[in-house]
Amino acid sequence: MSRAYRLNLDMLALVALFTGAFLVFSSQVLAVLRRRTQFALLRVLGITRTALAAQLVAEGAAIGVLGAALGVVLGYALAYYAVALVGADLGAGYFRSVEASLHPDARALAAFFALGVAFAVAGAAAPALEAARRAPAQALRAGDEEQSLEALATPWRGGALVAAGLLVVLLPPLNGLPVAGYAAVALILLGTVLAMPWLAAAFLKRLPAPAPAPVSIAVAQLKATPRQAAISVAAIVISVSLMVSMLIMVSSFRASLEVWLERMLPADLYLRVARGGETGYLTPEEQERIAATPGIERAEFLRSQNLLMSRERPPVTLIARPVAPEEAEKVLPLVAPARVPRADEPPPVWISEVAADLYGLRQGDSLRLPVGAAPSQYTVAGVWRDYARQSGAIVMDRARYIELTGDRNANDAALWLARGTAWNDAALALRERLAAAQGIEISSTREVRAASLGIFDRTFAVTYALEFAAVLIGLFGVSVSFSAQALARRREFGVLRHIGMSRREIAAMLGCEGALTAALGVALGLAVGWLVGLILIHVVNRQSFHWSMDLHMPWLALGALALLIVAAAAATAVLSGRSAMHEDVARSVREDW
Repeated sequence: MSRAYRLNLDMLALVALFTGAFLVFSSQVLAVLRRRTQFALLRVLGITRTALAAQLVAEGAAIGVLGAALGVVLGYALAYYAVALVGADLGAGYFRSVEASLHPDARALAAFFALGVAFAVAGAAAPALEAARRAPAQALRAGDEEQSLEALATPWRGGALVAAGLLVVLLPPLNGLPVAGYAAVALILLGTVLAMPWLAAAFLKRLPAPAPAPVSIAVAQLKATPRQAAISVAAIVISVSLMVSMLIMVSSFRASLEVWLERMLPADLYLRVARGGETGYLTPEEQERIAATPGIERAEFLRSQNLLMSRERPPVTLIARPVAPEEAEKVLPLVAPARVPRADEPPPVWISEVAADLYGLRQGDSLRLPVGAAPSQYTVAGVWRDYARQSGAIVMDRARYIELTGDRNANDAALWLARGTAWNDAALALRERLAAAQGIEISSTREVRAASLGIFDRTFAVTYALEFAAVLIGLFGVSVSFSAQALARRREFGVLRHIGMSRREIAAMLGCEGALTAALGVALGLAVGWLVGLILIHVVNRQSFHWSMDLHMPWLALGALALLIVAAAAATAVLSGRSAMHEDVARSVREDW
């Protein structure tokens, strides 16, 4: 579990690097477009294509060195304060008694620094090569910006990568890790980026031209420059898709956990022996006193112990509790309808998903368990969902367990209260009856559920922080894109001012461009995020932790996220063009530079 959790965090770090590389790419593309006449002049003065490309790649490398160095320093600082404030388990509470200290790995830090520089160079390479190959006469011609991005319109490559990702997702785990699942996510994201110019052009072509002049001009501008708009759209799609996929995965996990807790905690009170190991138990006499306590209508007892099934794996947990084969679906959260063994088959047991995956078992299989004086054969009557035991668990009917072992002790008790009995009154009566028993813990169902969901929320707090960071990265990408375009469109703004448009109308035009661009990015991001979320739910988490979950779409959160990003992108576009709009009208239309 620890290894899988570390791998998931490493993959999230690589996703952040991928997003950063795309941010460098989009920034460099727009910077190259704005400086195309400068590059053309340098070419005319004798600078070779190789020298120009090397210069631009060096700029990307300089950005990468600075960003990677700051990233390593800030990452170390964040890790230091995270360990100091919330612990090494990121606040989940698994290791409250362990005082964690930071142990930085110099090789890992150097590797991530090198990756940061490499991704920045990769992001700068494509626009550098395109700028070097462009003929000076073409670069000096008006309208060359859109033509220079023609090479980006490669829908077949994007489609091929998405198709490859959907095929890769079918591969089995590598050494127990979902490497193929993460590779599929990377291929789908990269394929979406490559297909974005074609998708943006196809969408923008069908946009109607509204009557208001600022909106009409904004639509015309986007239709005329679909490939430039695709750069901003791609930045939004990448960040939104990652946010959406994580929202869907976390929401599905939490909803599945709530359903699981309802099925696993049907009683009103739960009593457990806090004494460690298998030596802590409730004797038959104590069980009788618990069942006879005033206010207790029904008591059900459970016995658990470790069971070694393989020397290569940790012991599984054997749980002996009352389970009738015909009513197993009412007691356990089975992933498929239960199978009732025939009279000539071995007696039934029910295994968790983790045990089924680790030992290669399926419903209907036969397995040998070392329970009682001699190992016996049992029939796997069903597979059930278990979020509590990472080494696997096997449920057996308690009556059969007692028959085999003679062990009538219990570790836990599920208690149903009589009508009108308050749980705290029942807990007080139980403590009085078990005064001689040390280490008894009594909790209401509400307390157990709240504690379990609290652990879940603390565990995924880092996910929420990464989602917030993804929003900031996406908006920063939009800001960079619109800032570069606003600088390149100063003469356009000057002409619009000369023919009668006010600054407010130009701001409205930029806001419409930002809103339309963000709306397209959000729509595509929702679709890609849904697909990536399915991979996270049914492949990555299934192969990492061996548990399944049901898909749950957080529609309210997704709708609020979409509206927030569209509004923020519109505001960002307006703020990015403020400096260009406030320039003197006469100066903005000058041709000299």
